[in-house]
Amino acid sequence: MKLRIGHGYDTHRLEAGEGVHLGGVFIPCAYRVIAHSDGDAIIHALCDALLGAIAGGDIGKLFPDSDPQFKGIDSRKLLEEVMRRVRAAGYAVVNADVSLIAQAPRVSAHTEAMREQLAAGLGVDVGCVNVKATTNEGMDAIGHKQGLAAHAVVLLQGA
Repeated sequence: MKLRIGHGYDTHRLEAGEGVHLGGVFIPCAYRVIAHSDGDAIIHALCDALLGAIAGGDIGKLFPDSDPQFKGIDSRKLLEEVMRRVRAAGYAVVNADVSLIAQAPRVSAHTEAMREQLAAGLGVDVGCVNVKATTNEGMDAIGHKQGLAAHAVVLLQGA
């Protein structure tokens, strides 16, 4: 049995808006993410964790923000392509653990929906995906609601 661990990180700035996409879920709030794609930092971190586990580079190389085809793209489509690469490398997801760091928006009411979206994208049972969130207690740019960040860790199993 071959096991691989990957870690991913993503961060985006926030500005006034009508909502954000996180974990494949739209969350209405007074902010929007500044990004080339839909700015789903959770899925971006997850994609980088998956790519890291298979030594497959990173999402910046696969989906560059200089390429117009990725402008405003739903990050679930990026996850779909990354999972195609994971499977092609001979691996499957065992579990994923995601942490969102954000003063805003509050996401506790949305974490179950995020788990469901992420599990579907990863091809695993929802019990294999965890999503949690914390604030920065008012410190730094994240604490001042100028941005948000996400970390993701995945465990893959190969044949």
